[in-house]
Amino acid sequence: MEKNWNFKPTPTQSDDLQIVGDLVNQLSVSKSMATMLWQRGVKDFDEAKHFFRPQIEDLHDPFLMKDMDVAVERLIKAIDENEKILIFGDYDVDGTTAVALFYGFLKNYYPNIEYYNPDRYKEGYGISNLGIDYAAEIGASLMISLDCGIKSIDKIVYAQTKYGIDFIICDHHEPGDELPAAVAVLDPKRNDCPYPFKELTGNGVGFKLLTAFCIRKGIPIENLFEFLDLAMVSIASDIVPIIGENRILAYFGLKKINENPRTGLKALKQVAGFSGEMSIENVVFVLGPRINAAGRIKHAKAAVQLLLADDFDEALAFAYEIQANNTERKGHDSRITEEALDMIRKDDWLLNMAKSTVLFSENWHKGVIGIVASRCIENFHRPTIIFTKSGDKTAAGSARSVPGFDLYAAIERSAHLLIQFGGHMHAAGMTIEIDKIDEFRAHFDQIVNEMILEEHLVPKINIDIKIDLSEISPKFYRIMKQMAPFGPHNMQPIFVSENLSLSAEPRILKEKHLKLEILDEDTGSVFSAIGFGMVDDFYQGLKAGNKFSMAYSIEENTFRDKTTLQLFVRDIKF
Repeated sequence: MEKNWNFKPTPTQSDDLQIVGDLVNQLSVSKSMATMLWQRGVKDFDEAKHFFRPQIEDLHDPFLMKDMDVAVERLIKAIDENEKILIFGDYDVDGTTAVALFYGFLKNYYPNIEYYNPDRYKEGYGISNLGIDYAAEIGASLMISLDCGIKSIDKIVYAQTKYGIDFIICDHHEPGDELPAAVAVLDPKRNDCPYPFKELTGNGVGFKLLTAFCIRKGIPIENLFEFLDLAMVSIASDIVPIIGENRILAYFGLKKINENPRTGLKALKQVAGFSGEMSIENVVFVLGPRINAAGRIKHAKAAVQLLLADDFDEALAFAYEIQANNTERKGHDSRITEEALDMIRKDDWLLNMAKSTVLFSENWHKGVIGIVASRCIENFHRPTIIFTKSGDKTAAGSARSVPGFDLYAAIERSAHLLIQFGGHMHAAGMTIEIDKIDEFRAHFDQIVNEMILEEHLVPKINIDIKIDLSEISPKFYRIMKQMAPFGPHNMQPIFVSENLSLSAEPRILKEKHLKLEILDEDTGSVFSAIGFGMVDDFYQGLKAGNKFSMAYSIEENTFRDKTTLQLFVRDIKF
Protein backbone atom coordinates (compact mmCIF):
# COMPACT_ATOMS: atom_id res chain seq x y z
CA MET A 1 0.00 0.00 0.00
CA GLU A 2 1.45 3.35 -1.02
CA LYS A 3 2.11 5.74 1.84
CA ASN A 4 2.26 9.51 2.01
CA TRP A 5 5.30 11.04 3.68
CA ASN A 6 4.16 13.78 6.02
CA PHE A 7 7.10 15.98 6.98
CA LYS A 8 6.84 17.74 10.34
CA PRO A 9 7.35 21.52 10.29
CA THR A 10 10.93 22.74 10.62
CA PRO A 11 11.91 26.23 11.78
CA THR A 12 11.88 28.98 9.15
CA GLN A 13 11.26 32.16 11.16
CA SER A 14 14.29 33.96 12.57
CA ASP A 15 13.11 33.51 16.19
CA ASP A 16 12.75 29.75 15.75
CA LEU A 17 16.08 29.47 13.95
CA GLN A 18 17.65 31.34 16.88
CA ILE A 19 16.09 28.83 19.33
CA VAL A 20 17.58 25.92 17.37
CA GLY A 21 20.98 27.62 17.26
CA ASP A 22 20.88 28.23 21.01
CA LEU A 23 19.97 24.58 21.67
CA VAL A 24 22.90 23.45 19.51
CA ASN A 25 25.28 25.53 21.63
CA GLN A 26 23.73 24.94 25.05
CA LEU A 27 23.29 21.18 24.68
CA SER A 28 26.24 20.40 22.37
CA VAL A 29 23.96 18.59 19.92
CA SER A 30 23.70 18.63 16.12
CA LYS A 31 21.36 21.00 14.30
CA SER A 32 19.16 18.02 13.34
CA MET A 33 18.84 16.96 16.98
CA ALA A 34 18.07 20.53 18.08
CA THR A 35 15.41 20.75 15.35
CA MET A 36 13.73 17.57 16.62
CA LEU A 37 13.65 19.06 20.12
CA TRP A 38 12.09 22.25 18.72
CA GLN A 39 9.44 20.09 17.00
CA ARG A 40 8.60 18.62 20.41
CA GLY A 41 8.10 22.04 22.00
CA VAL A 42 11.51 22.25 23.67
CA LYS A 43 12.66 25.86 23.35
CA ASP A 44 15.43 26.38 25.90
CA PHE A 45 17.90 24.65 28.21
CA ASP A 46 15.49 24.32 31.16
CA GLU A 47 12.76 22.77 28.98
CA ALA A 48 15.35 20.40 27.53
CA LYS A 49 16.38 19.38 31.04
CA HIS A 50 12.77 18.56 31.95
CA PHE A 51 12.27 16.75 28.64
CA PHE A 52 15.34 14.54 28.97
CA ARG A 53 14.97 14.13 32.74
CA PRO A 54 11.26 14.15 33.71
CA GLN A 55 10.64 15.14 37.33
CA ILE A 56 8.06 13.47 39.56
CA GLU A 57 7.57 16.86 41.25
CA ASP A 58 6.01 18.15 38.00
CA LEU A 59 2.89 16.00 38.47
CA HIS A 60 -0.18 18.18 39.00
CA ASP A 61 -1.99 18.64 42.30
CA PRO A 62 -4.71 15.95 42.24
CA PHE A 63 -7.16 18.31 43.95
CA LEU A 64 -7.31 20.34 40.74
CA MET A 65 -9.57 17.57 39.39
CA LYS A 66 -13.30 18.19 39.71
CA ASP A 67 -14.87 16.16 42.57
CA MET A 68 -11.48 15.02 43.93
CA ASP A 69 -12.06 16.54 47.37
CA VAL A 70 -15.47 14.83 47.59
CA ALA A 71 -14.03 11.50 46.42
CA VAL A 72 -11.25 11.53 49.02
CA GLU A 73 -13.63 12.50 51.81
CA ARG A 74 -15.96 9.61 50.89
CA LEU A 75 -13.05 7.14 50.72
CA ILE A 76 -11.69 8.23 54.10
CA LYS A 77 -15.19 8.06 55.63
CA ALA A 78 -15.56 4.47 54.37
CA ILE A 79 -12.23 3.56 55.96
CA ASP A 80 -12.96 5.34 59.23
CA GLU A 81 -16.32 3.57 59.53
CA ASN A 82 -14.97 0.18 58.40
CA GLU A 83 -17.24 0.00 55.34
CA LYS A 84 -16.70 -2.75 52.79
CA ILE A 85 -15.24 -1.28 49.57
CA LEU A 86 -15.40 -2.98 46.17
CA ILE A 87 -12.91 -1.91 43.49
CA PHE A 88 -14.52 -2.44 40.06
CA GLY A 89 -12.35 -2.31 36.91
CA ASP A 90 -12.71 -2.96 33.21
CA TYR A 91 -11.35 -6.18 31.69
CA ASP A 92 -8.69 -4.67 29.39
CA VAL A 93 -5.09 -3.72 30.23
CA ASP A 94 -6.02 -0.28 31.52
CA GLY A 95 -8.77 -1.69 33.72
CA THR A 96 -6.85 -4.66 35.10
CA THR A 97 -3.68 -2.68 35.84
CA ALA A 98 -5.85 0.00 37.47
CA VAL A 99 -7.48 -2.57 39.76
CA ALA A 100 -4.10 -4.09 40.62
CA LEU A 101 -2.64 -0.65 41.38
CA PHE A 102 -5.60 0.65 43.41
CA TYR A 103 -6.33 -2.55 45.32
CA GLY A 104 -2.66 -3.47 45.70
CA PHE A 105 -1.83 -0.11 47.26
CA LEU A 106 -4.94 0.44 49.37
CA LYS A 107 -4.93 -3.04 50.94
CA ASN A 108 -1.67 -2.07 52.68
CA TYR A 109 -3.65 0.49 54.69
CA TYR A 110 -7.17 -0.96 54.77
CA PRO A 111 -7.98 -4.69 54.60
CA ASN A 112 -11.78 -4.52 54.19
CA ILE A 113 -11.70 -4.29 50.39
CA GLU A 114 -12.24 -6.59 47.44
CA TYR A 115 -11.93 -6.22 43.69
CA TYR A 116 -14.10 -7.25 40.77
CA ASN A 117 -13.64 -7.41 37.00
CA PRO A 118 -16.71 -8.07 34.82
CA ASP A 119 -16.95 -11.04 32.50
CA ARG A 120 -16.61 -9.72 28.93
CA TYR A 121 -19.21 -12.19 27.66
CA LYS A 122 -21.77 -12.33 30.46
CA GLU A 123 -21.65 -8.67 31.51
CA GLY A 124 -20.13 -6.70 28.66
CA TYR A 125 -18.28 -3.43 28.96
CA GLY A 126 -18.59 -1.13 31.96
CA ILE A 127 -20.34 -1.26 35.31
CA SER A 128 -22.76 -4.19 35.40
CA ASN A 129 -25.80 -5.16 37.43
CA LEU A 130 -24.05 -8.45 38.24
CA GLY A 131 -21.11 -6.53 39.67
CA ILE A 132 -23.42 -4.36 41.75
CA ASP A 133 -25.31 -7.45 42.95
CA TYR A 134 -21.98 -8.98 43.99
CA ALA A 135 -21.12 -5.83 45.92
CA ALA A 136 -24.43 -6.12 47.78
CA GLU A 137 -23.78 -9.82 48.50
CA ILE A 138 -20.47 -9.08 50.21
CA GLY A 139 -21.93 -6.12 52.07
CA ALA A 140 -20.08 -3.37 50.20
CA SER A 141 -21.47 0.13 50.63
CA LEU A 142 -18.93 1.90 48.41
CA MET A 143 -17.83 0.94 44.89
CA ILE A 144 -14.93 2.59 43.07
CA SER A 145 -15.00 2.09 39.30
CA LEU A 146 -11.78 2.32 37.29
CA ASP A 147 -11.61 2.88 33.51
CA CYS A 148 -15.40 2.79 33.19
CA GLY A 149 -18.60 4.31 34.54
CA ILE A 150 -18.82 7.73 32.89
CA LYS A 151 -21.94 6.66 30.97
CA SER A 152 -23.36 4.20 33.53
CA ILE A 153 -26.23 6.46 34.56
CA ASP A 154 -28.79 3.69 35.02
CA LYS A 155 -26.32 1.42 36.84
CA ILE A 156 -25.52 4.08 39.43
CA VAL A 157 -29.25 4.59 40.02
CA TYR A 158 -29.68 0.81 40.36
CA ALA A 159 -26.90 0.56 42.93
CA GLN A 160 -28.16 3.47 45.00
CA THR A 161 -31.91 2.80 44.90
CA LYS A 162 -31.82 -0.99 45.31
CA TYR A 163 -28.88 -1.39 47.68
CA GLY A 164 -27.86 2.05 48.95
CA ILE A 165 -24.38 1.60 47.44
CA ASP A 166 -22.38 4.75 46.75
CA PHE A 167 -20.07 5.14 43.75
CA ILE A 168 -16.83 6.95 43.03
CA ILE A 169 -16.19 6.89 39.28
CA CYS A 170 -12.64 7.09 37.92
CA ASP A 171 -12.82 7.23 34.13
CA HIS A 172 -11.09 8.88 31.19
CA HIS A 173 -13.57 8.28 28.38
CA GLU A 174 -15.73 10.99 26.80
CA PRO A 175 -18.76 11.78 28.97
CA GLY A 176 -22.25 12.12 27.56
CA ASP A 177 -24.58 15.08 28.03
CA GLU A 178 -25.57 13.76 31.47
CA LEU A 179 -23.20 12.59 34.20
CA PRO A 180 -24.01 9.66 36.50
CA ALA A 181 -25.38 10.64 39.92
CA ALA A 182 -22.38 9.20 41.75
CA VAL A 183 -20.89 10.66 44.93
CA ALA A 184 -17.92 11.76 42.81
CA VAL A 185 -17.18 11.59 39.10
CA LEU A 186 -13.47 11.88 38.36
CA ASP A 187 -12.83 12.36 34.64
CA PRO A 188 -10.50 15.04 33.24
CA LYS A 189 -12.64 15.10 30.07
CA ARG A 190 -15.64 16.50 31.98
CA ASN A 191 -16.50 19.88 30.49
CA ASP A 192 -16.46 21.44 33.95
CA CYS A 193 -13.18 19.83 35.07
CA PRO A 194 -10.28 22.32 35.30
CA TYR A 195 -7.61 19.62 35.59
CA PRO A 196 -4.71 20.75 33.34
CA PHE A 197 -3.94 17.37 31.76
CA LYS A 198 -6.79 15.68 29.90
CA GLU A 199 -5.11 12.52 28.58
CA LEU A 200 -4.73 10.32 31.68
CA THR A 201 -5.65 6.66 31.41
CA GLY A 202 -8.32 5.15 33.66
CA ASN A 203 -5.40 3.80 35.69
CA GLY A 204 -3.98 7.33 35.82
CA VAL A 205 -7.21 8.77 37.23
CA GLY A 206 -7.18 6.09 39.93
CA PHE A 207 -3.54 6.95 40.62
CA LYS A 208 -4.50 10.61 41.13
CA LEU A 209 -7.22 9.60 43.62
CA LEU A 210 -4.67 7.58 45.58
CA THR A 211 -2.24 10.52 45.41
CA ALA A 212 -4.89 12.74 46.97
CA PHE A 213 -5.58 10.04 49.58
CA CYS A 214 -1.87 9.93 50.49
CA ILE A 215 -1.78 13.72 50.86
CA ARG A 216 -4.82 13.78 53.17
CA LYS A 217 -3.65 10.84 55.27
CA GLY A 218 0.02 11.85 55.46
CA ILE A 219 1.19 8.65 53.73
CA PRO A 220 4.63 8.94 52.05
CA ILE A 221 3.95 9.38 48.35
CA GLU A 222 6.99 7.22 47.59
CA ASN A 223 4.95 4.22 48.73
CA LEU A 224 2.56 4.83 45.84
CA PHE A 225 5.40 5.27 43.34
CA GLU A 226 6.18 1.55 43.80
CA PHE A 227 3.15 0.96 41.56
CA LEU A 228 4.28 3.17 38.67
CA ASP A 229 5.18 0.14 36.54
CA LEU A 230 1.45 -0.64 36.42
CA ALA A 231 0.63 2.96 35.51
CA MET A 232 3.20 2.75 32.69
CA VAL A 233 1.77 -0.50 31.30
CA SER A 234 -1.67 1.14 31.08
CA ILE A 235 -0.25 4.24 29.36
CA ALA A 236 1.62 2.14 26.79
CA SER A 237 -1.21 -0.28 26.10
CA ASP A 238 -4.03 2.28 25.94
CA ILE A 239 -2.11 4.25 23.26
CA VAL A 240 -2.59 7.61 24.98
CA PRO A 241 -0.34 10.62 24.27
CA ILE A 242 2.99 10.25 26.06
CA ILE A 243 3.31 13.89 26.97
CA GLY A 244 2.74 15.85 30.19
CA GLU A 245 1.89 13.66 33.16
CA ASN A 246 1.79 10.50 31.04
CA ARG A 247 5.41 11.07 30.04
CA ILE A 248 6.46 11.46 33.69
CA LEU A 249 4.53 8.38 34.84
CA ALA A 250 5.79 6.31 31.88
CA TYR A 251 9.40 7.43 32.40
CA PHE A 252 9.50 6.37 36.04
CA GLY A 253 7.35 3.30 35.37
CA LEU A 254 9.90 2.10 32.81
CA LYS A 255 12.71 2.64 35.31
CA LYS A 256 10.78 0.53 37.80
CA ILE A 257 10.08 -2.35 35.38
CA ASN A 258 13.68 -2.41 34.14
CA GLU A 259 15.39 -2.07 37.52
CA ASN A 260 13.01 -3.74 39.96
CA PRO A 261 9.89 -5.16 38.29
CA ARG A 262 7.01 -6.45 40.36
CA THR A 263 6.83 -10.22 40.60
CA GLY A 264 3.96 -10.65 38.14
CA LEU A 265 5.53 -8.57 35.38
CA LYS A 266 8.87 -10.31 35.91
CA ALA A 267 7.14 -13.69 35.47
CA LEU A 268 5.27 -12.50 32.40
CA LYS A 269 8.48 -11.24 30.77
CA GLN A 270 10.11 -14.62 31.43
CA VAL A 271 7.22 -16.63 29.99
CA ALA A 272 7.13 -14.33 26.94
CA GLY A 273 10.83 -14.99 26.39
CA PHE A 274 11.81 -11.34 26.77
CA SER A 275 15.11 -10.65 28.52
CA GLY A 276 16.26 -7.18 27.40
CA GLU A 277 15.47 -3.69 28.56
CA MET A 278 11.82 -2.85 28.04
CA SER A 279 10.63 0.15 26.04
CA ILE A 280 7.10 1.43 25.56
CA GLU A 281 7.02 -0.47 22.26
CA ASN A 282 8.01 -3.72 24.02
CA VAL A 283 5.21 -3.21 26.53
CA VAL A 284 2.72 -2.62 23.70
CA PHE A 285 3.71 -5.77 21.80
CA VAL A 286 4.93 -8.13 24.54
CA LEU A 287 3.10 -7.44 27.82
CA GLY A 288 -0.09 -5.66 26.72
CA PRO A 289 -1.51 -8.39 24.43
CA ARG A 290 -0.86 -11.08 27.04
CA ILE A 291 -2.55 -9.15 29.86
CA ASN A 292 -5.44 -8.37 27.52
CA ALA A 293 -5.74 -12.02 26.49
CA ALA A 294 -6.95 -13.05 29.94
CA GLY A 295 -10.15 -11.01 29.55
CA ARG A 296 -10.50 -11.76 25.85
CA ILE A 297 -10.39 -15.55 26.15
CA LYS A 298 -11.42 -16.39 29.73
CA HIS A 299 -11.59 -13.90 32.60
CA ALA A 300 -9.64 -10.75 33.40
CA LYS A 301 -9.32 -11.79 37.04
CA ALA A 302 -6.31 -13.95 36.13
CA ALA A 303 -4.49 -10.83 34.92
CA VAL A 304 -5.14 -9.03 38.20
CA GLN A 305 -4.04 -12.08 40.18
CA LEU A 306 -0.82 -12.16 38.17
CA LEU A 307 -0.14 -8.45 38.77
CA LEU A 308 -0.83 -8.77 42.51
CA ALA A 309 1.20 -11.96 43.04
CA ASP A 310 4.11 -11.78 45.52
CA ASP A 311 5.31 -15.37 45.15
CA PHE A 312 7.24 -15.95 41.92
CA ASP A 313 6.06 -19.56 41.43
CA GLU A 314 2.45 -18.45 41.85
CA ALA A 315 3.06 -15.60 39.39
CA LEU A 316 4.60 -18.04 36.89
CA ALA A 317 1.50 -20.22 37.05
CA PHE A 318 -0.72 -17.24 36.21
CA ALA A 319 1.73 -16.11 33.50
CA TYR A 320 1.63 -19.53 31.80
CA GLU A 321 -2.18 -19.49 31.94
CA ILE A 322 -2.22 -16.06 30.33
CA GLN A 323 0.35 -17.16 27.74
CA ALA A 324 -1.97 -20.04 26.78
CA ASN A 325 -4.85 -17.55 26.50
CA ASN A 326 -2.70 -15.39 24.24
CA THR A 327 -1.83 -18.33 22.00
CA GLU A 328 -5.54 -19.13 21.65
CA ARG A 329 -6.27 -15.44 21.01
CA LYS A 330 -3.75 -15.36 18.16
CA GLY A 331 -5.45 -18.37 16.56
CA HIS A 332 -8.86 -16.65 16.64
CA ASP A 333 -7.28 -13.42 15.48
CA SER A 334 -5.64 -15.00 12.43
CA ARG A 335 -8.72 -16.97 11.33
CA ILE A 336 -11.25 -14.17 11.81
CA THR A 337 -8.99 -11.57 10.19
CA GLU A 338 -8.74 -13.69 7.05
CA GLU A 339 -12.53 -14.20 7.01
CA ALA A 340 -13.11 -10.45 7.42
CA LEU A 341 -10.64 -9.52 4.67
CA ASP A 342 -12.27 -12.10 2.39
CA MET A 343 -15.70 -10.53 3.02
CA ILE A 344 -14.33 -7.13 1.96
CA ARG A 345 -12.64 -8.50 -1.17
CA LYS A 346 -15.87 -10.22 -2.30
CA ASP A 347 -18.13 -7.18 -1.74
CA ASP A 348 -17.85 -4.69 -4.61
CA TRP A 349 -19.39 -1.84 -2.60
CA LEU A 350 -17.07 -2.40 0.37
CA LEU A 351 -14.06 -2.85 -1.89
CA ASN A 352 -14.52 0.08 -4.25
CA MET A 353 -17.07 2.58 -2.95
CA ALA A 354 -17.36 2.55 0.85
CA LYS A 355 -15.32 4.97 2.98
CA SER A 356 -15.75 2.73 6.03
CA THR A 357 -15.84 -0.97 6.86
CA VAL A 358 -18.68 -2.47 8.91
CA LEU A 359 -18.77 -6.28 9.10
CA PHE A 360 -20.86 -8.81 11.03
CA SER A 361 -20.64 -12.54 11.64
CA GLU A 362 -22.42 -14.33 14.43
CA ASN A 363 -19.59 -16.87 14.68
CA TRP A 364 -16.69 -14.52 15.42
CA HIS A 365 -15.04 -14.52 18.83
CA LYS A 366 -16.06 -11.39 20.74
CA GLY A 367 -12.70 -11.18 22.46
CA VAL A 368 -10.72 -10.39 19.31
CA ILE A 369 -13.02 -8.21 17.19
CA GLY A 370 -11.13 -5.05 18.19
CA ILE A 371 -7.87 -6.60 17.02
CA VAL A 372 -9.53 -7.71 13.77
CA ALA A 373 -10.76 -4.15 13.18
CA SER A 374 -7.16 -2.96 13.46
CA ARG A 375 -5.98 -5.69 11.07
CA CYS A 376 -8.59 -4.61 8.51
CA ILE A 377 -7.31 -1.03 8.73
CA GLU A 378 -3.79 -2.28 8.00
CA ASN A 379 -5.11 -3.64 4.70
CA PHE A 380 -7.91 -1.17 3.87
CA HIS A 381 -7.09 2.13 5.48
CA ARG A 382 -10.48 3.42 6.72
CA PRO A 383 -12.62 3.53 9.90
CA THR A 384 -13.71 0.00 10.76
CA ILE A 385 -16.33 -1.62 12.99
CA ILE A 386 -16.50 -5.38 13.54
CA PHE A 387 -19.73 -6.85 14.98
CA THR A 388 -20.40 -10.31 16.36
CA LYS A 389 -23.41 -11.91 18.01
CA SER A 390 -23.80 -11.15 21.72
CA GLY A 391 -27.19 -12.32 22.96
CA ASP A 392 -30.19 -13.71 21.08
CA LYS A 393 -30.99 -10.57 19.11
CA THR A 394 -28.05 -8.26 19.76
CA ALA A 395 -24.50 -7.84 18.51
CA ALA A 396 -21.43 -6.31 20.14
CA GLY A 397 -19.19 -4.12 18.05
CA SER A 398 -15.61 -2.90 18.34
CA ALA A 399 -14.48 0.11 16.32
CA ARG A 400 -11.08 1.49 15.36
CA SER A 401 -10.19 4.67 13.53
CA VAL A 402 -7.52 5.90 11.14
CA PRO A 403 -5.19 8.71 12.26
CA GLY A 404 -6.84 12.10 12.27
CA PHE A 405 -10.46 10.91 11.98
CA ASP A 406 -12.84 11.38 14.93
CA LEU A 407 -14.47 7.96 15.10
CA TYR A 408 -16.42 8.78 18.26
CA ALA A 409 -18.11 11.77 16.63
CA ALA A 410 -19.15 9.65 13.65
CA ILE A 411 -20.62 6.95 15.89
CA GLU A 412 -22.38 9.59 17.99
CA ARG A 413 -24.20 10.79 14.85
CA SER A 414 -25.39 7.20 14.30
CA ALA A 415 -26.34 6.65 17.96
CA HIS A 416 -30.09 6.45 17.27
CA LEU A 417 -29.48 3.01 15.73
CA LEU A 418 -27.46 1.71 18.70
CA ILE A 419 -28.49 0.36 22.08
CA GLN A 420 -25.41 1.85 23.73
CA PHE A 421 -21.88 2.96 22.87
CA GLY A 422 -18.79 4.48 24.45
CA GLY A 423 -15.20 5.28 23.68
CA HIS A 424 -13.08 8.09 22.28
CA MET A 425 -11.70 9.51 19.03
CA HIS A 426 -9.60 6.47 18.13
CA ALA A 427 -11.59 3.48 19.44
CA ALA A 428 -15.07 2.61 20.64
CA GLY A 429 -17.38 -0.21 21.64
CA MET A 430 -21.11 -0.56 21.08
CA THR A 431 -24.18 -2.79 21.21
CA ILE A 432 -26.83 -2.99 18.47
CA GLU A 433 -29.87 -5.05 17.52
CA ILE A 434 -28.75 -7.50 14.83
CA ASP A 435 -31.56 -6.58 12.46
CA LYS A 436 -30.37 -2.95 12.46
CA ILE A 437 -26.78 -3.65 11.38
CA ASP A 438 -27.45 -3.19 7.65
CA GLU A 439 -29.18 0.14 8.27
CA PHE A 440 -26.36 1.20 10.58
CA ARG A 441 -23.73 0.22 7.98
CA ALA A 442 -25.32 2.48 5.34
CA HIS A 443 -25.92 5.37 7.74
CA PHE A 444 -22.46 5.20 9.30
CA ASP A 445 -20.79 5.17 5.89
CA GLN A 446 -22.83 8.22 4.88
CA ILE A 447 -21.64 10.04 8.02
CA VAL A 448 -18.04 9.01 7.38
CA ASN A 449 -18.35 10.27 3.79
CA GLU A 450 -19.44 13.65 5.11
CA MET A 451 -16.70 13.90 7.74
CA ILE A 452 -13.61 12.20 6.36
CA LEU A 453 -10.88 13.88 4.31
CA GLU A 454 -9.12 12.10 1.45
CA GLU A 455 -5.83 12.41 3.33
CA HIS A 456 -7.32 10.30 6.14
CA LEU A 457 -7.79 7.41 3.70
CA VAL A 458 -4.13 7.14 2.73
CA PRO A 459 -1.71 5.75 5.32
CA LYS A 460 1.00 8.22 6.15
CA ILE A 461 4.40 8.17 7.74
CA ASN A 462 5.24 11.18 9.86
CA ILE A 463 8.80 12.21 9.09
CA ASP A 464 10.80 14.19 11.62
CA ILE A 465 13.60 15.45 9.42
CA LYS A 466 15.82 14.78 6.41
CA ILE A 467 19.40 13.82 7.24
CA ASP A 468 22.46 12.38 5.53
CA LEU A 469 23.52 8.95 6.72
CA SER A 470 26.83 10.52 7.77
CA GLU A 471 25.01 12.29 10.63
CA ILE A 472 24.21 8.97 12.30
CA SER A 473 26.75 8.16 15.01
CA PRO A 474 26.78 6.49 18.43
CA LYS A 475 26.48 9.95 20.05
CA PHE A 476 23.53 10.88 17.81
CA TYR A 477 21.76 7.63 18.71
CA ARG A 478 22.58 7.98 22.43
CA ILE A 479 20.98 11.44 22.60
CA MET A 480 18.00 10.34 20.51
CA LYS A 481 17.43 7.38 22.85
CA GLN A 482 17.14 9.84 25.76
CA MET A 483 14.10 11.36 24.06
CA ALA A 484 12.20 8.22 25.12
CA PRO A 485 9.70 7.08 26.28
CA PHE A 486 8.31 7.16 22.76
CA GLY A 487 4.64 7.01 21.93
CA PRO A 488 1.79 9.16 20.59
CA HIS A 489 2.83 12.86 20.39
CA ASN A 490 6.45 11.84 20.98
CA MET A 491 6.98 9.04 18.51
CA GLN A 492 10.32 7.43 17.84
CA PRO A 493 12.02 9.73 15.30
CA ILE A 494 11.69 8.76 11.65
CA PHE A 495 14.19 10.14 9.18
CA VAL A 496 14.42 10.43 5.42
CA SER A 497 17.65 10.19 3.48
CA GLU A 498 17.85 10.81 -0.27
CA ASN A 499 20.10 9.81 -3.19
CA LEU A 500 20.65 6.32 -1.83
CA SER A 501 21.70 3.13 -3.54
CA LEU A 502 22.84 -0.35 -2.49
CA SER A 503 26.47 -1.23 -1.93
CA ALA A 504 25.68 -4.96 -2.27
CA GLU A 505 22.93 -7.20 -3.68
CA PRO A 506 19.70 -7.14 -1.64
CA ARG A 507 19.21 -10.29 0.41
CA ILE A 508 15.91 -12.02 1.19
CA LEU A 509 15.41 -13.42 4.69
CA LYS A 510 12.71 -16.01 5.42
CA GLU A 511 11.13 -15.34 2.00
CA LYS A 512 9.62 -11.95 2.95
CA HIS A 513 12.16 -9.69 4.71
CA LEU A 514 14.87 -7.55 3.09
CA LYS A 515 18.44 -7.25 4.36
CA LEU A 516 20.18 -4.28 2.73
CA GLU A 517 23.49 -2.44 2.69
CA ILE A 518 22.58 1.19 2.09
CA LEU A 519 25.03 3.64 0.48
CA ASP A 520 24.60 7.41 0.83
CA GLU A 521 26.08 8.52 -2.50
CA ASP A 522 26.53 12.12 -1.29
CA THR A 523 28.70 11.23 1.71
CA GLY A 524 29.90 7.67 1.10
CA SER A 525 28.38 6.42 4.37
CA VAL A 526 27.14 2.81 4.45
CA PHE A 527 24.64 1.31 6.91
CA SER A 528 22.96 -2.06 7.21
CA ALA A 529 19.16 -1.97 7.06
CA ILE A 530 16.31 -4.39 7.63
CA GLY A 531 12.89 -4.16 5.94
CA PHE A 532 10.34 -6.54 7.42
CA GLY A 533 7.72 -7.91 5.00
CA MET A 534 8.98 -5.69 2.16
CA VAL A 535 10.14 -8.20 -0.46
CA ASP A 536 7.03 -7.91 -2.66
CA ASP A 537 7.08 -4.11 -2.58
CA PHE A 538 10.73 -3.26 -3.15
CA TYR A 539 12.96 -6.20 -4.04
CA GLN A 540 12.73 -5.90 -7.82
CA GLY A 541 13.32 -2.15 -7.83
CA LEU A 542 16.31 -2.50 -5.53
CA LYS A 543 17.76 -5.41 -7.48
CA ALA A 544 17.49 -3.36 -10.68
CA GLY A 545 19.84 -0.82 -9.12
CA ASN A 546 17.35 2.07 -8.96
CA LYS A 547 18.32 4.97 -6.72
CA PHE A 548 15.88 5.75 -3.95
CA SER A 549 14.88 7.79 -0.92
CA MET A 550 14.17 5.92 2.29
CA ALA A 551 12.15 6.58 5.44
CA TYR A 552 13.58 4.79 8.45
CA SER A 553 14.19 4.75 12.17
CA ILE A 554 17.45 3.84 13.89
CA GLU A 555 17.82 0.77 16.07
CA GLU A 556 20.57 -1.11 17.85
CA ASN A 557 21.27 -4.60 16.55
CA THR A 558 23.19 -7.14 18.62
CA PHE A 559 24.66 -10.14 16.77
CA ARG A 560 27.26 -12.48 18.24
CA ASP A 561 27.83 -10.13 21.19
CA LYS A 562 28.55 -7.20 18.86
CA THR A 563 26.16 -4.22 18.93
CA THR A 564 25.89 -1.93 15.91
CA LEU A 565 23.44 0.68 14.64
CA GLN A 566 20.97 -0.56 12.04
CA LEU A 567 18.36 1.24 9.95
CA PHE A 568 14.78 -0.01 10.31
CA VAL A 569 13.11 0.59 6.94
CA ARG A 570 9.64 2.19 7.06
CA ASP A 571 9.21 2.95 3.35
CA ILE A 572 11.12 3.38 0.09
CA LYS A 573 10.40 5.68 -2.86
CA PHE A 574 12.34 5.14 -6.09
